[in-house]
Amino acid sequence: MNPSSDIPSVNKLAAPLVHSLIKNAASLRLIVSTLSNGTTVVDAGVNSYGGLEAGRLIAEICMGGLGRVNLRATTNLLDNWSWYVDVHASHPVFACLASQYAGWKLSHVEGKGAFNALGSGPARAMGSKEPLFNELGYRDKADSTCLVIETDVQPPVAIADRISEYCGISADKLTLIITPTSSLCGSVQIVARVLETALHKIHALGFPLEKIVDGAGSAPISPPAHDFITAMGRANDAVLFAGQVHLYIEAGDKELKELTDQLPSSASKDYGRPFADIFKDVGYDFYKIDPMLFSPARVTVTSLISGNTFNAGKINKELLEKSFSNK
Repeated sequence: MNPSSDIPSVNKLAAPLVHSLIKNAASLRLIVSTLSNGTTVVDAGVNSYGGLEAGRLIAEICMGGLGRVNLRATTNLLDNWSWYVDVHASHPVFACLASQYAGWKLSHVEGKGAFNALGSGPARAMGSKEPLFNELGYRDKADSTCLVIETDVQPPVAIADRISEYCGISADKLTLIITPTSSLCGSVQIVARVLETALHKIHALGFPLEKIVDGAGSAPISPPAHDFITAMGRANDAVLFAGQVHLYIEAGDKELKELTDQLPSSASKDYGRPFADIFKDVGYDFYKIDPMLFSPARVTVTSLISGNTFNAGKINKELLEKSFSNK
């Protein structure tokens, strides 16, 4: 991959976005507090309502300031679900895999309680020990950082201490944004990973990431749900059944045709039912689900060498409606 010096700092680009989120917390229906060690915590759905706009801003923070996320209304594709998230990244590999991907596994046991969650955002490029960063050839340095955590509980101080230690900063220079999957913010920021799912699958398929030049994606905003399983299922299904991605890649027609055919979610052996049903049938064990399932419904890939474009996959209105409908 390109050396770190060629890629802007995801932390420095995200810092103004984090500052704006905190400054406008009241109008965005967010709650800001401080842990005993000085870490700032932004509650985006635990004891606050949050909302679509807050979720949009958090999604841009997740992308380390290298991506743009917009809300859009349309009735052209789906009869009952008109609101979409549109995502674009000029540095898609770094925006999606070096920042947005929820790859930092966080866990802490204290007394009889245990905290387990996944972290995404620019702090990963500073402190996460994921092997992925060795492949990307990218590490970041900054005076402050932010991590977005998918959880519905307040993170323990010990977790904040560990994150700041790994990132090489003091705890008061760390911001944690908490986005429960069942919240409006959670729905938006998870669905906004539609482009990231394509990049992650390309990485899993072993295709050279350095050939990916540009990319954009869109997916309908899933309705939130009070229980975690339903909310998670709907957010995943928004991408699996109605997510669309267009990639621009510096590669020849033969390899891009092969790649395109493998990219859609429908290429997985587990495709065909709402995600919550699949998850239940495997005993709620993610590792028993085909990893090739996690990808957009429809994929378009354009070769920057030949100018030819390849398409695969389709929008599945029936399965999306089944997932999004009232339980």
